[in-house]
Amino acid sequence: MRMYANAHFKSLLLNLFLTVLGLGYALIMGWLLFYRNRYFGEGYSYNLVPLFTIKKYIVHYDHFNFDIWFKNLFGNIVLFIPIGLFLPLLNKKYKHVLALAGASILLITIVELAQMLTRVGSFDIDDIILNTFGALIGLLLVKFVVR
Repeated sequence: MRMYANAHFKSLLLNLFLTVLGLGYALIMGWLLFYRNRYFGEGYSYNLVPLFTIKKYIVHYDHFNFDIWFKNLFGNIVLFIPIGLFLPLLNKKYKHVLALAGASILLITIVELAQMLTRVGSFDIDDIILNTFGALIGLLLVKFVVR
């Protein structure tokens, strides 16, 4: 029970259920981010200029296939909403915007670096921005629904 001392809910069973769901989400995300349809590139690919990729997709939307455009803008937000749900429910300290944003940025940066270093993806600062925005939407949902 000590493991869930800082959890939002007092029910051990509910907290175990949330933990299992969170682990399931992490496994699915690991598969999506590192294994699904990934091709190993020759070199390292990265973007360190904030809003460069986002602006490119917004300004030149007509140059992209809708699926690519939608996945890169909205998929990067929606797929990370669960972080903003699970972390605050499993540990109350993440109910604070700065704590959740900090944890999200750290976690997502590690994933982005791992994708770049293993050459299954690129490091893009805009992915960190969009993913963190998704996590913050999840936190808003938690604050709205759980009172």
